[in-house]
Amino acid sequence: MLRLRAMGAVALSLLLACTPLLASKNPTTTPLGTVIAADRAHVGEASAEVGTTVYRGDRVSTDRQGRMQVRAGAARLLLMSSSAAIVDDNEGAPSVKLVLGTAAFSTGNAHAFTLYASKAAIRPQTDAPTIATVTYVNDKELLVTARRGGLTVTVEDEVQVIPEGNSFRVLLDPTADAQGPEGAGSGGKQAKTRPEGR
Repeated sequence: MLRLRAMGAVALSLLLACTPLLASKNPTTTPLGTVIAADRAHVGEASAEVGTTVYRGDRVSTDRQGRMQVRAGAARLLLMSSSAAIVDDNEGAPSVKLVLGTAAFSTGNAHAFTLYASKAAIRPQTDAPTIATVTYVNDKELLVTARRGGLTVTVEDEVQVIPEGNSFRVLLDPTADAQGPEGAGSGGKQAKTRPEGR
């Protein structure tokens, strides 16, 4: 009986010692952000409240007149009304994929946050304070505004810079809409930016 009790104690000790090690390898349990403001907003299907923790893979969304602000590391994300995004991480830094509507982000670190929309990755150009707004028009069109600081828009291996104070309409895969001088099948550019209002 004593031997059985000793083996049970050893097994329980090993189980308790290994549990934190097993849990730390699960990336979905690491929080990526916290909701700091919410009005008519959701994390998944649940109503978002101030203090709600956001994890990798969570869908954050807002109703028609809703808004949500999430603090994610050194960045803040503001999801405007009628918008949705999927939370993720990019090499240890928070990121979101905008799938509907408009989002703004701010950060003071070029590697602290990435906003993905369709095939584009939008990041601060430098470590200077940056504020940007991105509107997902459709799969092939985005409106990107660099309110403070410059931005880089990357599509595959092509990088475009949007200077501070400018708005650009980003056309993804413009060759699908109108064939350019490169000719059919010549591997033309994947994205085209043009200043908004021109």
